[in-house]
Amino acid sequence: MKKLIFLLALYFGGMSCTSQQTKGNDTTIKQDKEDDGEWDLTVIDSQFDYFMNAIAKPKSMYSLETLRNRNRSLVNEWNSYYMSGRYRNIIESSIDYDPNENYGLDFEYKLYQVFAFVNWKYKLRFTGLSAMDYSR
Repeated sequence: MKKLIFLLALYFGGMSCTSQQTKGNDTTIKQDKEDDGEWDLTVIDSQFDYFMNAIAKPKSMYSLETLRNRNRSLVNEWNSYYMSGRYRNIIESSIDYDPNENYGLDFEYKLYQVFAFVNWKYKLRFTGLSAMDYSR
């Protein structure tokens, strides 16, 4: 079985909402393929679950093809920011995303919401986000 794991560690400056011994708020994103063949994305950030439950638009508003197209664009933009050194305090690593891989609707939706979350929390604008997903 093919197993792909990568860690995307993002250091977010700002005050942490939890009592940890690290400075700021560490967010870790982990992508891996489960034993059942489904891809899973785990985001470790104290505010991400709140964002997903209270702010993120429902999954039913997006089609798989729409999410794939947007994620392809958003990942390219993210990696461009990473390579140029822009937003170093937010983007500390690139995203390894294969647009030919079938990640499934759940994974694509969650990945898209990671970009919406970064926009909501840090006001970092992404051109690939839908207008309805921009934070006000």
